[in-house]
Amino acid sequence: MPELKSRLHAAIWGQFLGDAAALGTHWIYDLEDMTARYPGGIEGFELPKAGHYHDGKQSGDQTHYGDAALLLLESLAACGGEFRERDFGMRVTSFFGSPVFKSYRDHATLETLEHLAAQPENFQNGADDDQPATVSRLAPVVVAYHDRTSPERLDAIRRLTLVTQNHPVAVACATAHAVLLDYLLQGFPFLEAFELTRKSADVSCDGSDYFEFAHMLRELDVVTATGRFGQSCPLAQSFPSALHAAFCHHDDFTTAILETIRAGGDNAGRASMIGAWLGALHGIDGIPVEWREKLRARDRIHRAIEQLFARMEMRHGQAP
Repeated sequence: MPELKSRLHAAIWGQFLGDAAALGTHWIYDLEDMTARYPGGIEGFELPKAGHYHDGKQSGDQTHYGDAALLLLESLAACGGEFRERDFGMRVTSFFGSPVFKSYRDHATLETLEHLAAQPENFQNGADDDQPATVSRLAPVVVAYHDRTSPERLDAIRRLTLVTQNHPVAVACATAHAVLLDYLLQGFPFLEAFELTRKSADVSCDGSDYFEFAHMLRELDVVTATGRFGQSCPLAQSFPSALHAAFCHHDDFTTAILETIRAGGDNAGRASMIGAWLGALHGIDGIPVEWREKLRARDRIHRAIEQLFARMEMRHGQAP
């Protein structure tokens, strides 16, 4: 089993890698169209084609999910490992509200910016949105709070969610994602962590159902199962799809991410979750070095992680 520090680091790196690996194929729903655009096959880190949602970005860049995740990581590092909704909310406003902004604004972001324009200091009034905004970015918070009590950790996740998503499904799925990630960081094997999360008192009935659904379709391949659940962004579709891919391919970080990418649709949201879970499971040695080298923001991510861990060590007087 990888040591704890390796699992903590890998959960964060895995989240960013899952997101970036899906950049060029993100939101392509027609799998025949995906094949036509990339006849050599999908191997991750494809360059977005002209007219794509992320046109103008380069291979190894983050989607808007990863852009926001990096804002969160840097906020945590600057705040000594504490989640401060005001600090993160101001970073979101500054980045996504900039006139020279060069990423994508999803529904959660657009409506959040509108709410903050009306109530500039209310950072707990996010969008009425049930899509993967928070679940695609929360790994650094779970890592920063790994040694806190469960109520403290889940309160931070709830506050994080409410910055950009004021919706019960978003809160429920962010909570379930965080609980599963925490079990994996504790060193539980994936199937055991999956079952413990399904039965957790912290996970809502709806959240538990998503685990049930993923388990029910475990005999199906990822493309077929994702088609059954739905390729779209709403968490009622994307969350069980991510769980299914991770369940079926939990023994291999790369395969799990590539399989969900090849299933199309909101593959970046799903791959971000899977990357965090399987990073936590396998540790940093379970992530291909060449994948990390492809990240264009790798130096920035590395600095923020090192700063975060240094602050955490100062807070506790020892290594996490």
